[in-house]
Amino acid sequence: MFATKTITGSFAGMIHGLTVNNLTEQVIQRSKRMILDTLGVGLIGTTTEVFHKALQYSRIYSTDISSTVWGQPDLRLPPLYASFVNGIAVHSMDFDDTWHPATHPSGAVLPSLVALSESLSTHHKKSGLDFLLAFNVGIEVQGRLMHFSNEASNIPKRFHPPSVVGTMGSAAASSKFLGLDQTQCRDALAIAASYSGAPLANAATQTKPLHIGNAGRHGLEAACFAFLGLQGNKHILDLESGFGAFYHDYDPQAVPSLESYSWLLEKQDVAVKRFPAHLGTHWATDAACAVRKHIVRDSHSLPVNDIQKIQLKVPDVKYVNRPFPSSEHEARHSFQFNACTALLDGNVSVHSFADHNLSRPELKALLGKTEIVHPPDNKPNFDKLYCEISITMTNGATFTERCNTFYGHWRNPLSNKDHQKKFISNASMVLSADGVEGIIEVVKNLENISDCSVLSSFLRLRNQTTDKHERSLHNKS
Repeated sequence: MFATKTITGSFAGMIHGLTVNNLTEQVIQRSKRMILDTLGVGLIGTTTEVFHKALQYSRIYSTDISSTVWGQPDLRLPPLYASFVNGIAVHSMDFDDTWHPATHPSGAVLPSLVALSESLSTHHKKSGLDFLLAFNVGIEVQGRLMHFSNEASNIPKRFHPPSVVGTMGSAAASSKFLGLDQTQCRDALAIAASYSGAPLANAATQTKPLHIGNAGRHGLEAACFAFLGLQGNKHILDLESGFGAFYHDYDPQAVPSLESYSWLLEKQDVAVKRFPAHLGTHWATDAACAVRKHIVRDSHSLPVNDIQKIQLKVPDVKYVNRPFPSSEHEARHSFQFNACTALLDGNVSVHSFADHNLSRPELKALLGKTEIVHPPDNKPNFDKLYCEISITMTNGATFTERCNTFYGHWRNPLSNKDHQKKFISNASMVLSADGVEGIIEVVKNLENISDCSVLSSFLRLRNQTTDKHERSLHNKS
């Protein structure tokens, strides 16, 4: 008899038992926005150096079963490694969605499902609704696991969350998509737990995107092992020495019954980033853009020499407190860099992290005038934190602005127009117009599509103008 009374058993029952009839209209619409955004940031992520290093490594693997590498029309990889490199692309600019408690939910799940959709035989093709269900199961498992810890509610200090819960979410989504039975779903979670975890010390380095790539790949691999009959601890989610090893205050609970199931995504949306940087910096960027309007009047340039001091009131998050970042990855994890760039330019964009922008004398001058303050009421929590910026001029005037909720946060989501605009801007860097438009239409109508693998056909329609840049990165790596 299957042990459904355990926490692990209840999760396996949920993964196996949820059907497309459990999906609500709100969950479908929110998850489609997540899918479109993740595809966009993954596509522009294929232009990065870290993606090309991972691709160069993964090309050594070959198999009769292969899947699309996004934006690469002439290159296919085994599903595990397609999931790996595409997941790395998604997080290579820190441009992907973020949830609360803190994690990047979509990047650990979507690349695995896209890769799997192509690997199934013609007789076992999955519909768009099947795809949406598996995606949401993967998102749901991540959210449920994080809600078992108060520690997880705050910005992390030890483990990078996608490497922990993302691996479990990928295993759950892959298990659902592959149609594993309840026992196999339980074993997939147990196997995935042994793949989970990466130290936060590698944040702000080229290694951090590997955390998402590995989460997707290892979760998919765990599901494949479970399908083959490999077994793990039947109580992996119940034990302090199991999944509880990642959180000092782990307190798991059984999931609700399927008859009255309510999705976490229905209760809380995700944050969709407007800037390719750590989510915490978005408060600083919006506050800086607001205070800039008091200083920049008729002239379009910031009077850097007239600024005496910049004060940022932010939570105490050490790995995002980087006064003088020396690389693009450090800059993406710097309150100071993003606030000062927003002051200079009125915006933060993909191009803000290019070497020539990092080394600007006027930017370094502003960074030298910036100090960080940690008010005791400003908690390191994506649902509660704020940023207040004060600019003191050499003439004594002071200008202050505060951001409590930036545009793109789940409390203040992007409009559909701005959401699609972000996708088009990102995807157009890699794909042809036909590819961009095709993905928009597929995702828009995903619940009505009979074969979800059609999505990959558009992910291969490359914009040929990017070839020169791709060759440059390949030679560099």
